[in-house]
Amino acid sequence: MKKKDVVHLFETLKSIDPEPKTELHYNTAFELLISVLLSAQATDVGVNKATAKLYPVANTPEAFIKLGEEGLKQYINTIGLYNSKAKHAMQTARKLVNEFKGEVPRTRRELESLPGVGRKTANVVLNVLWGEPTMAVDTHIFRVSNRTGLAPGKNPLEVEKKLLQVIPKTYMTHAHHWLILHGRYTCTARKPKCHICPIHDACAWVEKIV
Repeated sequence: MKKKDVVHLFETLKSIDPEPKTELHYNTAFELLISVLLSAQATDVGVNKATAKLYPVANTPEAFIKLGEEGLKQYINTIGLYNSKAKHAMQTARKLVNEFKGEVPRTRRELESLPGVGRKTANVVLNVLWGEPTMAVDTHIFRVSNRTGLAPGKNPLEVEKKLLQVIPKTYMTHAHHWLILHGRYTCTARKPKCHICPIHDACAWVEKIV
């Protein structure tokens, strides 16, 4: 995709939603970290329903430890892979208390040292909490990047590296949310809504119908 098309793409998405936000509900850094951890292979809506009941009961590492793994499962058992997620969340809570004074760390290296926290989760936390110009490539962003020709790649890491190269710095703070929301609601997997897509003129997808 040519630079002018990249700029046009992001200027258009910016004009529609100047300050995009994550759709995960949270009030603290720990809540966001846990919500992102729970959202792997799950919907934000499903995670929000579970955490709406969980966080009033336990929303700190210390409270998680007191609740216990089996207690945590009772709140998140509607979310896919909840057994392993409960285990990782509990291990993360303990590590935060033992090594980080109960606070969510602010570096990628430290975040990725937490159980269940990989590169994508760390990128989300760094971007949402502290506005760092990171790019967490999920299925939506992977699809949009390949379809439009913005940053085609064979795997998420390849797409991430290309996005960081082609997206102008002025858009990087919000680029992750613009792309994920576009993929979630317009450039959908099965029936992309090309006829109402605001960036169709910048899109290189040969199968688009407008």
